[in-house]
Amino acid sequence: MIKFERYTLPNGLTVILHPDDSTPLVTVNVLYKVGSKNEDPAKTGFAHLFEHLMFGGSANVADYDTPIQQAGGDSNAFTNSDLTNFYNVMPAENLEVALWLESDRMLQLDFNQKSLDIQKKVVVEEFKETSINQPYGDLWHELSSLAFELHPYKWPTIGLVPEHISEANLSDVKVFFERYYQPDNAVLVVAGKYGREVKEQVQKWFGKIPTGRTQIAAAPSEPKQLIFKTRTIYRPVPADALYLAFHMPDRNHPDFIVYDILSDILSGGRSARLYQNLLKGSKHFSKINAYITGTMDPGLFTIEATFSEEADQKQAKLLIWAELEKLKTELIPKEELQKVKNSMISSVAFSEVSITHKAINLAYYEMLGAAEKINTQEEEIESVTVEDLMRIANEVFHNENCSELFYLRNKMVSTLVPLTNEDPG
Repeated sequence: MIKFERYTLPNGLTVILHPDDSTPLVTVNVLYKVGSKNEDPAKTGFAHLFEHLMFGGSANVADYDTPIQQAGGDSNAFTNSDLTNFYNVMPAENLEVALWLESDRMLQLDFNQKSLDIQKKVVVEEFKETSINQPYGDLWHELSSLAFELHPYKWPTIGLVPEHISEANLSDVKVFFERYYQPDNAVLVVAGKYGREVKEQVQKWFGKIPTGRTQIAAAPSEPKQLIFKTRTIYRPVPADALYLAFHMPDRNHPDFIVYDILSDILSGGRSARLYQNLLKGSKHFSKINAYITGTMDPGLFTIEATFSEEADQKQAKLLIWAELEKLKTELIPKEELQKVKNSMISSVAFSEVSITHKAINLAYYEMLGAAEKINTQEEEIESVTVEDLMRIANEVFHNENCSELFYLRNKMVSTLVPLTNEDPG
């Protein structure tokens, strides 16, 4: 059981305090409820750009990294389609250093042309390195745009095109900052060995920040997919690959944990079905995995397979669908389900060892609606039955709910025969 206290400052900032005297460290985590889904379709990649800009200096801090290092700490951040998260870890006696730094960039980021130009160059180079020059790098550009028609999940966090970042100006980024990086759109978590004065310290550094004007419009709802979608692209990749993406509910949906377990039944290690039945000793596959996106809005259950040189790709695709059909028609043995449950519960327990993981998770669950959910994970996992798994398999694994992407080598040596939209196999 993770104990914590939650309260809200008058400016709207949600504060969560989690004491842990077993460590000499403290973690200060700030989650902003902004990700790539909040971007203008003509100005994508801004949430990721801000992950970089937030380290470029603020009103009273010329260089973010130097005071962190001088305090014996470390800091980092990550961005995805739903959120941007910053965390700092340092000796507990230096807690105020982290509070000062996070509050200063929340209060007033240092917008200047030099900093913007530097970070734009960094982000554009990252775009080129990860999405253009890397094999399969544009996977999520292709798969997301195929699976989603209206929802902003149709572009990846890195952005649609590098020009959206390279052409960004100071006015653009100021508007984005003032809209989203405000106390009423953030969750502050302090976890670790802090003193009784922690509330006074939080008030000292964050209490005077003006209330923001955060107005986040709901993302457009994605219409239900009613037809099988398929796309074939040719790229300079080392091997042909197949991706099957099925629409699934959002992270807060009561059945989300069922989807999570189902993905581990298929792909949770060497004892999982895809490895044992399709990859082990296979002439068709060199790699195969299943995973879910776990997004706040309805997302995707994805199966990705890389073909071996001698693969009969049509037959290989039939084998994948056959595994999915088994889940729809045959109850999973209870022993197999319990093994997956045990593994997931162990992962939850392991995540609670680190104060940084706890801080990040507390902020995340608070964004989902209630930090208390961090303490119900094991119950949710144990509640899933074999009947639940069969029910969900029948709901999700059907032709009309599938977006299929073939990634083929430029040499076009593949024996693949494109299949019609009516044929799931």
